[in-house]
Amino acid sequence: MLSRRVFVAAVLGAAVLPARSAFAADDWPTRPIRVISPFPAGSASDTVSRVALDKVAQLLRQPMVVEARPGAGGIVGFADVARSDPDGYTVVTSSTSMGTGLVLHTHLPYDPDKDFESVAMIGVQPNVLVASTASGFTTVADLVAAAKAKPGALTFASAGVGSSSHMAGEKLRLAAKIDVRHIPFKDQGLTEVMAGRIDFYFIPLAAAASALGSGKLNVLAVSSPKRVALLPDVPSIAEAGYPEAEFNFWLGLSVPAHTPRAIVDKLHDATEAALLDPDIVAKLAKLGVEPEQMTVDAFAKFVREDLAATVQLAKDAHIEAVD
Repeated sequence: MLSRRVFVAAVLGAAVLPARSAFAADDWPTRPIRVISPFPAGSASDTVSRVALDKVAQLLRQPMVVEARPGAGGIVGFADVARSDPDGYTVVTSSTSMGTGLVLHTHLPYDPDKDFESVAMIGVQPNVLVASTASGFTTVADLVAAAKAKPGALTFASAGVGSSSHMAGEKLRLAAKIDVRHIPFKDQGLTEVMAGRIDFYFIPLAAAASALGSGKLNVLAVSSPKRVALLPDVPSIAEAGYPEAEFNFWLGLSVPAHTPRAIVDKLHDATEAALLDPDIVAKLAKLGVEPEQMTVDAFAKFVREDLAATVQLAKDAHIEAVD
């Protein structure tokens, strides 16, 4: 019996394999697939997903039309998908940010766990901890020492309350036992750090990549358990002494609940096949993304556990819902 990796590699060569029972949905897809990106075009999740989806579309022999539906921290896009017919023609780029709604709202128009079927992981990328060169911080130790010397004086940016950048900052605050102030931004957080008006920022590597060579940022650490190939000289947050502050941004695909399992499996296997393409792997590597492959059930378990961990972190950090 072929191993799963060998099988998926065969899918990559054949483009479509009806030989597996998971490919029993022979009549799907027969038309373009709408992919909702709950965050703005150019965001980390949007940029990474488009790289993989181009190849997935080739394998399924139907266009995958990415539609940015930002708003309310992703709620607008996720709600759209939750209301859609479970026929395989509406997909959402799920991510770490799925937990944002649970953190900020006591009443959501959907249940992040029950209203979606998890399909496939695309990959994970670390957040990078950056500081303005004007701050003088070149290591995490510098930042922590300054924060302890002047409690409440240092600030950190995020893409909004409950966002992955906010939660990563809170993890460091709790792990290092420092008193720092959170300043949420809609889209100019990185600019504010580069200008020296904000002290530090955890930002997904894909979103920060274009600014890292500007000379206005010092990269203090990556939030992953180990160093990343794109930044080999930058220590992991664990190496910096704070393994409790590890925080990776993950990205995957989900569909409305009750989508037939045969369709879920077909989309899952096409996604895994795409992630074995050397060209796709190279493009993702340039964004600091490491492809991750899981079974459908393993990915569903991963998402449930991540949602629970996000809720617990919000409680530990005393982040209160806005409604």
